[in-house]
Amino acid sequence: MSNKNKLVTINDLMDKVSSYIHNQDELDLIMKAYEYANEKHFGQKRITGDDYIQHPLNVALILTETSSDAKAICAALLHDTIEDSDSTFEEIEQLFGTEVASLVDGVTKINKIKFSSVSEQMAENQRKILVGLANDVRVIIIKLADRLHNMRTLYVLPEEKQKRKAKETLEILTPVAHRLGIYKLKSELEDLSLRYLKPDAYYDVVERLNLKKSERDEAVNKMMNEVSLMLDEHGIKHDIKGRSKSIYSIYNKLSKGRSFNDIYDLLALRIFVETEQECYLVLGLIHSKYKPVPKRFKDFIAMPKTNLYQSLHTTVFGIDGELFEIQIRTYEMDKIAEYGIASHWSYKENTDASKMKDAMEQKLQIFRNIIELNEEASSTEEFINDVRNDVLGNDSIYVYTPKGDVLELPKGSTPVDFAYKVHSEVGDKMVGAIVNDNIVPLDYKLNTGDIVKVNTSNLSKGPNKDWLNFVITAAAKNRIKSFYSKLEREDLINKGSEILEKEIRRSGNAISDILSNDNLDNILNELKLKDINELYLGFATNKYSLNTILRIINGEDKEEDILNKIKLNNQAKITLKNDILVEGIGDIKVNLASCCKAVPGDNIIGYITRGNGISIHRSNCQHILDTDERIINVKWNYVINKKYPTDVIIHTKDDDNLVDLVTKASSNNVQIQNISAYNSGNDKIYTITVLVASLENLNKFMNDINNLKFVKSVERMMS
Repeated sequence: MSNKNKLVTINDLMDKVSSYIHNQDELDLIMKAYEYANEKHFGQKRITGDDYIQHPLNVALILTETSSDAKAICAALLHDTIEDSDSTFEEIEQLFGTEVASLVDGVTKINKIKFSSVSEQMAENQRKILVGLANDVRVIIIKLADRLHNMRTLYVLPEEKQKRKAKETLEILTPVAHRLGIYKLKSELEDLSLRYLKPDAYYDVVERLNLKKSERDEAVNKMMNEVSLMLDEHGIKHDIKGRSKSIYSIYNKLSKGRSFNDIYDLLALRIFVETEQECYLVLGLIHSKYKPVPKRFKDFIAMPKTNLYQSLHTTVFGIDGELFEIQIRTYEMDKIAEYGIASHWSYKENTDASKMKDAMEQKLQIFRNIIELNEEASSTEEFINDVRNDVLGNDSIYVYTPKGDVLELPKGSTPVDFAYKVHSEVGDKMVGAIVNDNIVPLDYKLNTGDIVKVNTSNLSKGPNKDWLNFVITAAAKNRIKSFYSKLEREDLINKGSEILEKEIRRSGNAISDILSNDNLDNILNELKLKDINELYLGFATNKYSLNTILRIINGEDKEEDILNKIKLNNQAKITLKNDILVEGIGDIKVNLASCCKAVPGDNIIGYITRGNGISIHRSNCQHILDTDERIINVKWNYVINKKYPTDVIIHTKDDDNLVDLVTKASSNNVQIQNISAYNSGNDKIYTITVLVASLENLNKFMNDINNLKFVKSVERMMS
C-alpha cells in the first residue's frame, strides 16, 4: 500500500479517484463528503498527533486501490461522523442519499461492537459482527480498510493494546478478507498483526529474507529476462514481475516445520497476458523450456476458487536449478486475485447497472450462507462454529462432480456433505456414493481431487438420522434435522386431528358445526394460532381440550365465568404442560405480566383480567398491590423446564465492559435477549433482558455481575 509515511491530501485522493471515476456528479459528491467530514472532525486529533481527517482520507485512499465506487468512497470519508461528531443518519441521508447513509450506518454499527477473540463465550458479539457483514459487502470492505489504516499506526498504542488489536485482526477480520479474496488487504493485515503479536518471529523472517535478498533478486531478474525474451519471440504481449511472499505466510510455513530453504515460492514470478488462451500458451512454453515439479501444477482458471480467484500455478526448475513458483493470469484475473469481490464495485462507464447488480448477487452467496446459518443454528455457539468451519475456514478441500464442476467443502467432509452441497433433494434421496470409481461408505472422508458421484433413488424415504453422527457441514446437519422435525410435526398434526374429532363426536356435536369457518376463525384468533395445524398440535400435546374450544365458541372465559368456576370449586384436571398451575381451574389462558416479568422462584399471584384469562404478577408488583378483587392463588409448575425473560439494570463506571457482562451471562447459563445502553455523565447504564431458568439462576448472575470492579450497582427492574 502506498502513502504510508506521508500526510494525505484531498488532492491525492481525487487524483486516484478520477483515474477510474469519470462522472462529474460523482466526483462532486466525493468532494462534498470530504468537506462535510473535514468540518465535522475539525479540531479533533488522532493519537499520532495528526488531524483526525487524515484517518478517513487514508481509508478512502485504500479503497481506491480496490477501484471502489463513489458511494463507498463517500461512506469511507464519512464513516466516523455519526460516531465521533454531532452528525445524524438523517442528515447524511438528506445530503448524500440513502445508499451512502446506509453504508455509514453499517460501519458505525460494527464499530460500536467490541471485537473480541477471547473465547467462545464471546460468540454473541462475533455473531453480530459476522451477520452485519452480509447486508452490503461494501460495509466490510470499508471496515477492512479502516482496520488497515489503524494497524499502520498501531505503534502509538501501549504494547498490551497492540497485541489485543493484532489478535482480533488475525482471528476475526483477516479470515473475512481471505473469503472475499481481497488478498492485498489480507496480506498486509496479516504481516502487521504478526509484527505486533509476535515481533521476534516477524523480525526473524525479515532478517532471513534480507540475508539472501541480493541473491534472490539476481536470480529472479535473470529468470524474468529469460522468460520475457522467450515470450517476445513467440509474439505474446505480456508483463512480468517478481512476486514477494508475505512475511506471515512464510512464518506460517516455518511454524509447520518447513525449512526456510524448502519454501518453493520464495523465488516467484507472476506473468500477465491479455486472454485466457494466452495463459495456457505461456504455460506450455514454460514447461517446454523448464522442467516442472511433479504435483505442483494447479489450474484455477478452469476451476476457480469460490472467492473468484483464477490463475495457473506451476513450480519449475529454473535458472541454476533454482525452484521458481510461477503464476500466469490475465490482467482482469489479477484484479480479482488482488481485490476479490471488492473489484466488482469498480466503476465502469456504460455498464448496465441492473445486470451488474444481478452478477453481484451471485458473488454474494457466501454472505447469504452466513444469514442462512444464523437462522438455522440452534445456539450462538453452534452458529459461530458453523461460520468458522463452513464459511470462513481456511482448511478447505476441492472435489469434483462427474461433470467436472468443482465444489469447495470444509476438510473432513463426507459424500453426504457433498450431496447436500449439490442440492438438498440430492441429499434426501441419497442411497450410496462412488469416489474415484470405487464404492465408499457414506462416512468416507473426502480429499482434494476426489471425483464424487452420488447414487440416488426416488424410493428413498429421506435421510438417515444416523448421518448426523458424521456429517460436518451445517447445510447437511440442518437439512437432516429439519426433515425429521417436519416428520414429527406431521405425525403430531395427524394425532391431534384424530383426538379433536374423536372428542367432538363423543360430545354429541357435529364436527362441521364445531369447526365451521366462523368458529374456526374465532378459535384461531382467540388462541393466537396461525392455522388449524397449530390447533391440532395443541391437542396432540395436551395443550388444549374440547372445553377450550367450546368456551371460545360460547363466549366464555370472561371474568365472571372464571369467578363462578372458582366459587363452584370446579376441580378440573390440571394440564401439567402449563407453566402456571391455577387453583381450582385446569385449562385456562394464563399470561406472564410484562410489568414485573416473574421467573420460577418468585412469589406470584394471579389477576383475573377482563376477557384475557389470568395475568400472573410477582406478589410485590405495584400494579396489583392495592387490588383485592379478582385475585386468585397460583403456583409455578416446576415440572416445566424452560427459561423466562426478566429485566436487569446495571450501572457501570466506564463504557468498555460489554464483553465482561456477556461473559458472565454465558458462564451462568443466562441468555441475553436484548441489550440497550446510554451514557449518564461518566457512567454507562445497561438495560438487559435476560432469559433465566429460575430466581436462583438470576440471583447468582446478578451477584457475579455486582462483583465486577467496574459495576456500581445491579438491580432487577419492575415497570
